[in-house]
Amino acid sequence: MKYRINIFIGLIIVFFMQASCSKSWLEPDPLSFYTPENTYIDAPGFEAILVTLRKNLNYDFTGNRNPMAMEYAYSDLAIALFQADFTRNTPSSSEFWPLLTFFNKAYEFIKNANVLISRIDDIEWEDQEDRNRLLAEAYWHRAYWYYRLVNSYGDIPWAGNEADGAKLDYRTYSRWAILEKIQEDLEYAREVLPVKAARLGDVTRGTVNHLLTKIYLANTEFDKAINSATEVIDGPYSLVTGRFGKDEDESFRNVMWDLHRPENKNNSQNTETIYTTVDRADAPPEAWSDGAHTMRNFTPAWWKITDGTGERACNWDTPTGDTLGIGNGDVRTNNYYHYEIWKDGNDSWETTSDLRRSEINWIAMGEQTAEIRGCTVGSPMEGKPLNKNTYTDLNDTTDTWYPWPIHKIYIPTPNDRQPRGGQADMYIFRLAETYLLRAEAYYWKEQMDLAKQDINRVRERAKASPVLEADVSIDYIFDERARELYIEEPRHSEMVRVSFIMAKLGKEGYSLDNFHEKNWYYDRVMRVNEHYHAPLFTWYGNVAALKPFHVLWAIPQNVITENTKGRINQNKGYQGAEQNVPPLEEVKME
Repeated sequence: MKYRINIFIGLIIVFFMQASCSKSWLEPDPLSFYTPENTYIDAPGFEAILVTLRKNLNYDFTGNRNPMAMEYAYSDLAIALFQADFTRNTPSSSEFWPLLTFFNKAYEFIKNANVLISRIDDIEWEDQEDRNRLLAEAYWHRAYWYYRLVNSYGDIPWAGNEADGAKLDYRTYSRWAILEKIQEDLEYAREVLPVKAARLGDVTRGTVNHLLTKIYLANTEFDKAINSATEVIDGPYSLVTGRFGKDEDESFRNVMWDLHRPENKNNSQNTETIYTTVDRADAPPEAWSDGAHTMRNFTPAWWKITDGTGERACNWDTPTGDTLGIGNGDVRTNNYYHYEIWKDGNDSWETTSDLRRSEINWIAMGEQTAEIRGCTVGSPMEGKPLNKNTYTDLNDTTDTWYPWPIHKIYIPTPNDRQPRGGQADMYIFRLAETYLLRAEAYYWKEQMDLAKQDINRVRERAKASPVLEADVSIDYIFDERARELYIEEPRHSEMVRVSFIMAKLGKEGYSLDNFHEKNWYYDRVMRVNEHYHAPLFTWYGNVAALKPFHVLWAIPQNVITENTKGRINQNKGYQGAEQNVPPLEEVKME
């Protein structure tokens, strides 16, 4: 109860701090209608900023068609049901998806971190450890959003201080310059932050090292990536191999189900959690997010399937719907994810021993019948498997008929009339990913035997057959990330990171000189995502289309236009890029 009261008080502070936030990324963003001079006078005042920064992390994971859903909608594993034609996404318009909004929101969160960073030495600190801890965590939050930005938009503006007025002379910095700066900041934070969190939500050394591993990889500093990942792996974490927590007594479940119960993500028995959001359904209503919407974004609209009479065979407002959700098929996954990545030697997706594709963890939608049974009383389909033959006016099953991993997607929705997926702690970093990041670093160093060992640590826990050294490749590593980290990792961002590595190293004919014309992201999507193959995915006249330059998303036009005294570049391929100037190559101390 004491913890819940403290959270409630913290969220009241957040409410007042955010009451006067400006929507424009170029304008100053005062965090409180109390004067800063009266608020940031001691450690508790600065702690209030950390409450805001931690709450900001929920943006990635909550709401309809949220950024994490967008990461998959424009990836190798799926397509955007709405706006499958990426050419309709421009610097001025991105209907349905927050391709432009994400840019502005990330800078809003960076500005919040900059308030703490800029004001940290405005007071005299009795305890330098408090000062250093607060600064280090603010560095981590700022680095988190910059990492996402440079792997979504490439070269971008740098904002390193609190804005004290309307700043109209921003310049574009190279992606590499920003990566170098946030690497430097996190190397400081790593030395300051504790190994174990004193309170839920605190950033730890492991949290820093995990993000540093990604940044080292992005900077092609592979030995440093191995060292930082090893520090996490050798730290106070271990892969969970046995049943635990909520639903542990349900013997038909397995450890993969347990890992993804919202209640288990911060359970003390979950030794592989490195960092999560904190978003609780039982918190006061003022603290609720919009909810995860996993059962809306990632699930097909199974509830629209008819029973042969024109009526729904089973609807979302039923006990069945409470579990399966009110899916909308926004992230329409493909056969590569459903079936191909689970093939292993003589095993298919149906015979694999991999717990992540086990029958209990997926909802099956077969060629003709589904695992779901009709639940409408008096319907001819009551108690019978849903069947494609019963469709009447629904001739296209694109949004209603495909399998999904319910162990990843099921989140109860007690605070909403519709079962969309409610408030829940969400993984930001988990140890399984650390192993796969280290495996990737070994891959770049051509140490395939060590890469194989790390991949197999993850596969062993899932009871999947071990990968052979000869089969280790960057494509295999990303297949494994799909198997293990679906809806956890920012898929597009990680693919962009690897695309830049390939180009910088000159691997497989890729180059930074023509990155917008040829890159690994585009080639992999085209290779494995059948939605972009003939017959092209089509939804209400929207035909699937993706070009190589779409590897990076467009910089919002309003940001460029409002910046009247400077120049913010547009990504090549989008209108306005012809006015680009060379980006700055070094972030200088401000």
